[in-house]
Amino acid sequence: MPSPQLFDRAVAHRDRTALITPEGSFAFAQLLAASAAAATRLLAGRDGLEGERVCFLTPPGWEYVATQWAIWRAGGMAVPLAVSHPPAELAYVLGDAEPEVVVAHPDLADRVTPAATERRIPLLQTPALLRDGPTGHLPELDLGDPALMLYTSGTTGQPKGVVISHGNLEAQVHALTEAWRWRADDHILLHLPLHHVHGIVNVLACALWAGAMCQVLPTFAAEEVWERLAQGDLTLYMAVPTIYRRLIDAWDASDPPTRERWSRGARAARLMVSGSAALPVPTLERWEEITGHRLLERYGMTEIGMALSNPLVGERRPGHVGTPLPDVEVRLVDDAGAPVPSGSSGTIQVRGPAVFARYWRRPDETADAFDADGWFHTGDQAVVEDGAYRILGRSSVDILKTGGEKVSALEIEDVLRAHPAVQDVAVVGVDDLAWGQRVCAAVVPVGDPSPDQLRTFARERLAPYKVPKEIRLVDRLPRNAMGKVTKPQLTALFISTPPEAS
Repeated sequence: MPSPQLFDRAVAHRDRTALITPEGSFAFAQLLAASAAAATRLLAGRDGLEGERVCFLTPPGWEYVATQWAIWRAGGMAVPLAVSHPPAELAYVLGDAEPEVVVAHPDLADRVTPAATERRIPLLQTPALLRDGPTGHLPELDLGDPALMLYTSGTTGQPKGVVISHGNLEAQVHALTEAWRWRADDHILLHLPLHHVHGIVNVLACALWAGAMCQVLPTFAAEEVWERLAQGDLTLYMAVPTIYRRLIDAWDASDPPTRERWSRGARAARLMVSGSAALPVPTLERWEEITGHRLLERYGMTEIGMALSNPLVGERRPGHVGTPLPDVEVRLVDDAGAPVPSGSSGTIQVRGPAVFARYWRRPDETADAFDADGWFHTGDQAVVEDGAYRILGRSSVDILKTGGEKVSALEIEDVLRAHPAVQDVAVVGVDDLAWGQRVCAAVVPVGDPSPDQLRTFARERLAPYKVPKEIRLVDRLPRNAMGKVTKPQLTALFISTPPEAS
């Protein structure tokens, strides 16, 4: 099977600037040299890592990219850890992935040191990995080799590893660079989390594949992003609906001269994209008023990369996510797995070279995710209207989308149930203009805990976006005859009554 082309393409662009980061500007030649030396260090005399996992916890920037490429060039599977996650969630990934080594930035090393020590996993800090050194023989890679493992929430309540091969990754990048016409003179701003496909694939990998320039901001700040857009040299910008809402709010709060300057700079971009959650129509329309850009919506998920996209040129209808990307097959099926008639809604299935290889050490779940003909079951409902797909929502009420992040309600429930003052709990997602869905929890208490106490408990154990934004104390949870919580009824509770302070 052919080898990945990413590194060969980087050689062709070696004199171009690849990255602008808080650490400085770096050419493709510097990225190739640093990753080769670091890969040699990871190999420690071996011929190749042969798919061994390497977890890394690094802020967005030069060290993140150089470490990612080093793992790939050594033949390893890169497992990026989320800088926003608390030690308990990082420990879960280390326990599940069982990496041969953890690489960490010095400022973040203490977040993983206890878990790594407990599991006897060596920990290597980035200055030691990325220091100058000799380059040895690097292994030949195959498109079928594992490249990346990203953790995504599942209906089991615990995150599961999605194994993405070099071939999957290359197919995802090829589809997007063709559909959105990436070119070497593109310049994109990146402030998305780098443990999801949105930031890793849609922005970073596509830019590096095209020979384009990627400017990395370690965190999002609305005014900083506006000031960067105002310079007028960015050609691409991608974000989640929550970010666009925050940018709109910042624009509205600014004085007229600042607004005019920001809008003028943003209009210079050739494409702006929204994804990872449904884009509210008011947000789309307001952004177009401010910048002149009608945001391009697309649809994808960790397991498949991007599958559907509105056109680069042509009509982009609000609430629709367009048509299949190059080399991606998409169909809608009923509960029996049969294709639905034209105009009927159904569950989205996807097939093609971009679809992931397997769930990590979960053969039964992998088998359940595909049918006999290789179609992947996304669990999302959609309908085709006038040739374009419109997403209707998740088949499972236990998978929420908040601020562009996919969240398992069951995982949050398990954490809250560990509190001694919680007898029972149910978590739902409630439609929200800013967040897509806001995470809400109904708790049957023991004693008299306050919502603030429960939120503090959750915040110490969950990533920030998983912490319920609203907690209600209730006498009982609504259940059906089978004893299952009727979550639609529970959702109605949060919609029909005003929020309590929490």
